Amino acid sequence: MILVRIAADEAEILTLAVRPELRRGGIGSALIADATVRAAAMGAARLFLEVSIANRAARLLYARMGFVKAGTRPHYYSDNSDALVLRRDLI
Repeated sequence: MILVRIAADEAEILTLAVRPELRRGGIGSALIADATVRAAAMGAARLFLEVSIANRAARLLYARMGFVKAGTRPHYYSDNSDALVLRRDLI
């Protein structure tokens, strides 16, 4: 499941989830790829998301999908861990 919002020329992945037993099978990549195409078709020039600095698997997925670091949100999560703000240019 992926939830994306678009405002003006920016899109943001709000949630991405794949059932644990189905992870590492390409579903997350496919969801991101589809969301990227749809967001661009709706006029988004950039796609953003936030990910916990501790979530190594997600960070690797996003790097493979072309996302780069755009910033950091200190103490963003309830466990006081930081969030990385990632960006992918769509055009």
